[in-house]
Amino acid sequence: MSFNFDPAVVCSCGKKHTTAVEHVTIEAGAINAIPAYAKAYGAKKAFLIGDVNTYPLAGDKITAMLEAEGISCSKYVFKERRLEPDEKAVGSLVLHYDAKSDIIIAIGSGVINDISKILAYQTNTPYVIVASAAFMDGYAAGSSSMAIEGVKVTVPAKSPDVIIGDINILNGAPIHMAKAGLGDMLAKYVSICEWRLSNLINGEYYCEEVAEFTRQSLRACVNGAKGLLEHNDESMKMLFEGLINCGKAMDYAGCSRPGGGVEHYFSHIWDMRGLDFGTPTSSHGMQVALGTLNTIKCYQELKNITPDREKALAYAKNFDFADWSEQLRTFVGKGAEAMIALESKEKKYDLDKHAARLEVILEKWDDVLRIIDEELPSVDQFEAILDSIEAPKTLEAIGLDSSTLAMTLKSTKDIRDKYVLPRLLWDIGELDNVCEKVFG
Repeated sequence: MSFNFDPAVVCSCGKKHTTAVEHVTIEAGAINAIPAYAKAYGAKKAFLIGDVNTYPLAGDKITAMLEAEGISCSKYVFKERRLEPDEKAVGSLVLHYDAKSDIIIAIGSGVINDISKILAYQTNTPYVIVASAAFMDGYAAGSSSMAIEGVKVTVPAKSPDVIIGDINILNGAPIHMAKAGLGDMLAKYVSICEWRLSNLINGEYYCEEVAEFTRQSLRACVNGAKGLLEHNDESMKMLFEGLINCGKAMDYAGCSRPGGGVEHYFSHIWDMRGLDFGTPTSSHGMQVALGTLNTIKCYQELKNITPDREKALAYAKNFDFADWSEQLRTFVGKGAEAMIALESKEKKYDLDKHAARLEVILEKWDDVLRIIDEELPSVDQFEAILDSIEAPKTLEAIGLDSSTLAMTLKSTKDIRDKYVLPRLLWDIGELDNVCEKVFG
């Protein structure tokens, strides 16, 4: 299936699909294209951004190439080896920004890209990201994942105008970063499944063209996964292209559905606990991969369930939101306050709304099971993919505690206004039972 996301053409889903990303170059030596891109945007002065890990990869070479073309440069290099995407990082970048610059060029992956996109958004400046690793799917997204007052949130940002994936740089990154990138791609099994389920149950917007574009990118990455261990150039190109395509898919859809579902919320909860309690965390992609594995385990258990109307209605009626709020505060920390406040706007626990959703679920249960079967691999199949890149399959292997899994899943239903697995399990009155059977 070929895709033509022409912004002038209305898709069968009713939308015109657009992305703000204008140029993507993925090849060995791709950084050599930067001066031409800078001149195409009329740049006279570039502001380079990196950190002590990423700037040395290409910063001086890019500066020399730009200055050879008459484009002057200034820079800001973060001194932290582990930079956090928070108010401090953004504030520091803004304070050091050279306002005479007319193009921003960042060298990095997750955090550098997130905070640089915010700067580009606030200054309305052309933005180029030079990827330091095939680490996550957020390069192309028009939003940034940030920690604000201890809460993981998504904030508006500027999509890059140009994305540079220099295979020489990407394949020189530590192998654990490519594994994390594949982990982020594997989330798309769940994201497309849950997008379809919410469309079925809630009538949420859905586009099959965007979904299939995402699936094809995922399949290509899985097929090339084993080559990542060998630093194979073609495998790396497929992975990075897949990550970029999924970022574009979120632009095309106008929402985050193609990029992530509840498996991402596992990672968000662990990050929030880490911020407040100092509990261990790992890379986003590895956390997402394990979130995906445990989500698939829960969906596999869900397939053994036949929903019961009276049981589900009684479960919802007996749910004590005040008690649950205290459990959230204890487990998540101060980040729980925003999650609790969301309910006053969303009212997902409202009994009338629940009853209406339940009737749809009961009527369409066979379709729910069909979607799960169509979209999700088995646990064994998913673990085989992880084995192909020698990736961990337990939380303990990345320093986390598997005893938190049940409470993590329960908490994920409150983190965003999005219909995901634990909300479906709550709606049919089976959330506690599935947690007990899968996680003990």
